Amino acid sequence: MSEEQKRLLEKQLWAVANLLRGKMNADEYKNYILGFIFYKYLSEKLELYINEKLLAQEDFEFSEIDESTKDGQTILAEVKAACVGHLGFFLKPSELFGYLCKKGKGEIKGQNNFILEDLKGVLNTIERTSMGTSSEDDFKGLFDDVDLTSSKLGSSENKKNEVIVEVLALLNGIDFRLEDAKSDLLGDAYEYLIGEFAAGAGKKGGEFYTPAQVSRLLAQIVTEGKQRIKSVFDPTCGSGSLLLRVKDYATVSSYYGQELNPTTYNLARMNMILHGVHFDNFVIRQGDTLTEDMHPDLQVEAIVANPPFGIDWKGDADPQLAHDERFSQYGRLAPKGAADYAFVTHMLYHLADNGIMAIVLPHGALFRSGAEGHIRKYIIEKQNYLDAVIGLPPNLFYGTSIPATVLVFKKCRKDDEDILFIDASKEFEKGKNQNRLTNENISKIFEAYKSRSEIDKYSHKASQAEIKENDYNLNIPRYVDTFEEEPVIDLDQVATKLKQLKSEELDLQKNIAVFCDELGISKPF
Repeated sequence: MSEEQKRLLEKQLWAVANLLRGKMNADEYKNYILGFIFYKYLSEKLELYINEKLLAQEDFEFSEIDESTKDGQTILAEVKAACVGHLGFFLKPSELFGYLCKKGKGEIKGQNNFILEDLKGVLNTIERTSMGTSSEDDFKGLFDDVDLTSSKLGSSENKKNEVIVEVLALLNGIDFRLEDAKSDLLGDAYEYLIGEFAAGAGKKGGEFYTPAQVSRLLAQIVTEGKQRIKSVFDPTCGSGSLLLRVKDYATVSSYYGQELNPTTYNLARMNMILHGVHFDNFVIRQGDTLTEDMHPDLQVEAIVANPPFGIDWKGDADPQLAHDERFSQYGRLAPKGAADYAFVTHMLYHLADNGIMAIVLPHGALFRSGAEGHIRKYIIEKQNYLDAVIGLPPNLFYGTSIPATVLVFKKCRKDDEDILFIDASKEFEKGKNQNRLTNENISKIFEAYKSRSEIDKYSHKASQAEIKENDYNLNIPRYVDTFEEEPVIDLDQVATKLKQLKSEELDLQKNIAVFCDELGISKPF
């Protein structure tokens, strides 16, 4: 698909979102728009699969099956079994997106145009038909945040129905091009919408979305030199954008994630399916990563993450955590007021011996002392897992303007005698609300990482001895000197210029004095 087609689809989908913009804030109306897009996608995917694979030899299409006849019911039973096995869910012809749109516009003979109850039933059906199957965990509660009873949709049931009918009708007019199996057009557009909602949600946006340019950098780092990744994990996965970005650079067999927020957890699962990831190939769980590890035995080849910066956690207030294998070997728990290194050690625990991990952290994690300094020293001195430290520009992330850093870890490092430091904090494109990394900025960072090259005022390979000499403080200016000398000022030249200006000033005063005399007014000097 062309860039023009992609931009058109993004524009069309955003226009649909505008219908609800005045009724509620971005963090709320995103649930409706993304939920309805997902329903349309599932409906069209199901219909396409049935017509092309199951009914290819028949002289009728799925939407034409009469559900009220015995023959129709027999066909539907056979089709349902195949669909649940292949797609993970099933809908009847009267539950398809296109059918509800027609009913909402009054185009179904003998039926009124009220579809709210029908829509509630359909969204429940998608979940219900997956129960007891291998897809159950991936469809369970997916539409819980699409609240069709909310008064924000309208003051009466009829008003709510009018809004929903209008939204679905607009979506129905958009071609998702699902017949093009090689296209990820809809997935890309869905990512675009999530990004737009994140920007509109302000601070809350940072809870579910990592800016695309940052996710591209992390994905390139963990796939460097590889064409295939067996497994990738994000223990704070938000909408799943970081996980999905990895497949842009390598073939990924399995995706694993965990997310605390139930709304965002639903969004991540939708995002996976919309990007064509089969339900057998991803496992996303909901829960607190630090206190309730939902993947206890997982060992993965790649980890990408952007955990919440400096959040509170139980720490030493929970005695069990001191004996948890994820944290116990480091001798200290991350402080209760800053869980950054709790996330780091949790991820290192799940990283396979041949694995690589790239994590976004606040700059403070590089140099804070106390328990964090103790853990940082252990990782560098005893484990020798830290491979690179990359300083990013300020104001890249939603909800915080502070600069962040990317830490790269490997358990089996080729270059294990040094740690690469990159200061990319000054090279970015300034935006109105958010700064962004350009493709050139990302390419320069990645090339410097890949080649481990020393670039003046940009990158430096610090030896273990140098790190030790700095008491395991990783603050980037200690290793990359970006100081620019002030240009030498020629005082004689400045004095000559001042004399020239003084002479010009006297000439101007003479001219002004003449004008003042002609006008008969007093002089201003």
